[in-house]
Amino acid sequence: MKLREYQSAAVDAVYDHLRTRDDNPVVVLPTGAGKSLVLGRIATDAVRLWNGRVLILAHVKELLQQNAEKVKSLCEGIPVGIYSAGLKRRDTETPILVAGIQSIYQRACDLDPFDLIIIDEAHMLSRKGDGMYRQFLKDCQVINPHTRVIGLTATPFRLDSGTICTPDHFLNHVCYDVGIKELIRGGYLSPLVSKSGEQRADTEQLHIRGGEFIAGEAEALMNTESLVSSACREIVDRTATRQCCLIFAAGVAHAKAIVEAMWDGHGVKCGLVTGKTPVDERDRILSDFRTGKLKYLVNVSVLTTGFDSPNIDCVALLRPTMSPGLLLQMVGRGFRLHPEKENCLILDFGGNIERHGPIDQIKPVEKTSQQTTMSPAKTCENCQAIVACGYTQCPECGHPFPPPEREMHAATATNAGVLSGERVDTNYEVIDTVYRIHVKRDAPQEAPRCLRVDYMVGLNHWQSEYICVEHQGYARGKAEAWWNMRCGEPCPTSAEEAMAMADSGMLAPTESITIRRTAGEKYDRIIDHKLSQIPLNELEEVPF
Repeated sequence: MKLREYQSAAVDAVYDHLRTRDDNPVVVLPTGAGKSLVLGRIATDAVRLWNGRVLILAHVKELLQQNAEKVKSLCEGIPVGIYSAGLKRRDTETPILVAGIQSIYQRACDLDPFDLIIIDEAHMLSRKGDGMYRQFLKDCQVINPHTRVIGLTATPFRLDSGTICTPDHFLNHVCYDVGIKELIRGGYLSPLVSKSGEQRADTEQLHIRGGEFIAGEAEALMNTESLVSSACREIVDRTATRQCCLIFAAGVAHAKAIVEAMWDGHGVKCGLVTGKTPVDERDRILSDFRTGKLKYLVNVSVLTTGFDSPNIDCVALLRPTMSPGLLLQMVGRGFRLHPEKENCLILDFGGNIERHGPIDQIKPVEKTSQQTTMSPAKTCENCQAIVACGYTQCPECGHPFPPPEREMHAATATNAGVLSGERVDTNYEVIDTVYRIHVKRDAPQEAPRCLRVDYMVGLNHWQSEYICVEHQGYARGKAEAWWNMRCGEPCPTSAEEAMAMADSGMLAPTESITIRRTAGEKYDRIIDHKLSQIPLNELEEVPF
């Protein structure tokens, strides 16, 4: 089996690392990029070229099966064994052994020495503590101090500790990394598209424990009749012409509510898989989903890794997460190519993409030993009092604070691009317009000021633009063009005069605006306005 160019490059990078360094490398390949083929080639070469013995570790039986099949296809003539309680195999003496960590972590002495250990989904290896991987690897190094460890993963970081590669860890250095967008452009992964949801949960009040939303709170938030009903309706509407939709729920009760809503509201059968689903039933459901007999499948934290179904062309996220790795794993279920698949639709009802940013730009957040938490505050521009951000007007002088620069949580979910650079234009009806004078922070007193225009386009959803009436050159030209479209009087040269004229009703009201969101950029921007007629000049004399 011939490797793709980037897969061969990954193999070469591993060999270069092993030749030139004494520590252990990690290969980062997105979900669907073919990690099994990479580890299969490395295992084959280790046995055939260097007469070594190889152990391939994973944590779920689906990965064990996939890896064993790929390795056998590459390692013709080399015995490949499996050690897994779930697969009912206990091979111990083969040159290449594929094993489940749960089955062997206490049996290192029963398996004879290994020269090379390859860990699939290497982010499962914790940087601290005495987990199964760490216990087993320590035992293996006692048996053979020269054992080298190679990690493969799509997400080289953990929520609890940041990057998995550190000098004091079993894994020390990323030797090869290829990006999601690069593989999509090369035709190796499915393109992704994202659409807006009609309703999105407000996660602002959720508490965080151990770096993740508290599970019970998250499920209670997501498992409301209105949100479940709205989400299921949109999922059915959006997937009318799609093949397979994988749904991630926030808990078992939430998943059951989704199944009921799909059937009661739309007459659609939706499968359900949880950690307690009997093995035979689970295998039957997954088989029906892979073969297209079952179009919709909801799961609770069991199909984030090791589940390979290339026909998935929609992933619906009905659970919020603080974990960037989990987000990548969920979205990654739709990366694989399929002959009848044009792209994969991502429906995010948990605000995850907005929370973490485009998935091709997600980076680990390193944990520090000393973390401080400061209450958000703001300064009153009238009396310079420092007050909490929750105030709508200054408690010291009564001065009203302007609306926020952009919404934190909207009743209507906006389109968030799943890949950086993706542009999404959305039209909003303007409910209210507020005019204020804007002074750039830390600017000198003589600096030019702007007319700030805040458009209310939803509940707690404001969008701002700045009209540079006191500036010169290009900025002034843009301000004049903006003003002339709305007013019969010349554009003023001071922000005070501009605001006074706006407040007196001399500007044409804005009926709607089009907002462009570009994934990876901090701020949205207005690209179009729909205006009412310019008001008559109230100072103009009425003709006799």
